[in-house]
Amino acid sequence: MKSYDFVILGGGSAGFNAARTATELGLRTAIVDGARPLGGLCILRGCMPSKTLLYMADVLHLAQKGKTFGLKIPAARADMKAIHARKKKIIGDFADYRVQALKSGRFDLIRSHARFLDPHTVELTDGRKLRAKHFLIGTGSKVSVPPVPGLKEAKFWTSDDILNLDFIPKSVLVLGGGIVACELAQFLQRIGTRVTLVQRSPNILRDHSEDASCVVQRAFVDEGIELFAGTQIQRIASDKRGFTVTFLHDGKRITRRADHLFNALGREPNTAGLNLAAAAVKTRADGQIVINRWQQSSAPHIYAAGDCSGPAEIVHIAIQQGILAARHAAGVKGLKPVDYSLLLNVVFTDPQLATIGRLERDLEQAGVPYVCASYPFNDHGKSILMEANYGYVKVIAEPKRGRILGAEIVGKDAGELIHCFSGPLAMHATVFDLLRAPWYHPTLAEIITYPLEEIAEKIG
Repeated sequence: MKSYDFVILGGGSAGFNAARTATELGLRTAIVDGARPLGGLCILRGCMPSKTLLYMADVLHLAQKGKTFGLKIPAARADMKAIHARKKKIIGDFADYRVQALKSGRFDLIRSHARFLDPHTVELTDGRKLRAKHFLIGTGSKVSVPPVPGLKEAKFWTSDDILNLDFIPKSVLVLGGGIVACELAQFLQRIGTRVTLVQRSPNILRDHSEDASCVVQRAFVDEGIELFAGTQIQRIASDKRGFTVTFLHDGKRITRRADHLFNALGREPNTAGLNLAAAAVKTRADGQIVINRWQQSSAPHIYAAGDCSGPAEIVHIAIQQGILAARHAAGVKGLKPVDYSLLLNVVFTDPQLATIGRLERDLEQAGVPYVCASYPFNDHGKSILMEANYGYVKVIAEPKRGRILGAEIVGKDAGELIHCFSGPLAMHATVFDLLRAPWYHPTLAEIITYPLEEIAEKIG
């Protein structure tokens, strides 16, 4: 039986970065990952393939709007085989680089799956056993199948299927209104698919503010997506002609049919097969591992990071968590936990939606006073000439000194613009600090100065 200082279950963003850190700190380390192929969710079935496709859909959308800009573009349409081939090449390059790093020899890579036998021992699928002083669980998440009548029996698509399309579906029913649902629904609409989106919550992107989600929702409807929010799904059925979804909306019973069904009703922690009870690792009802601020589970020598532990399913958070766990296991002194007051989030719809820091509802729930101001994109020179009129910039600050607490941007390139606040938030800067900085005209970033100025005037 082989023994290690640190064994990591899962070679995705959290696991890979934890292994690299642990090795640098002198821990004898192994990653156990039986996935085919290697690379993790972000590279293979998440961030990178989806953003590759979304950017191509953005280019197509702009080309189709050529007349608006005074351009004669006779026709612009998606060639899905070429789009698919380009995506495969790009993702293949990313994945090859990660696989080379995993096989670099700095730590052992064991191509298997594992389950706990006791708090210090795991059994591999081939019957071998490993012992370790410390473990990190970084097994990620998987598509969930909520108890919606008929869903489990239906041969639905997941995000994996959408990301691997090499043809244009005629019609798709999208179940869900979260980030994955919204990003890929708009992608499908833009390549030429008739899309109907059915969301159970009153608004899409329910984890964001109502104001922000309504902007994205309006853009979707303007582009031709048939959108139903605040629904109660009653039944899903399928036959040779496709899929049917029946739901209640505004007191009416509505039925919609499409050739394909996309289940985007969320993901759940991928922990069910780990036999965590044998390791005395506590989980919530959905399988999410309960952790403390050092990423330790209820068994202090077993850590968890990334999607399987939360609180946010975001790659840079998973990386921070994995590194923290490795450093804590190695006994590094003076560590600080992940600072979730700097939480950064981006939704890559068009318009994009991005947030950072503490937002209005967070502050209201905590009883923390704040002042905020916003400014719309449809009254800003650069965004007007770009035909990017959806959305606004909102800044939230402390009411006495003007220290920036958070920001919300929904609009053109919001995912890039939100980083104007990353450094200032980390440095506890004020609106007055940011107003001392130069802002070039005409730029999209310049719009940020307007709410900053309004807050400065309010404070005096």
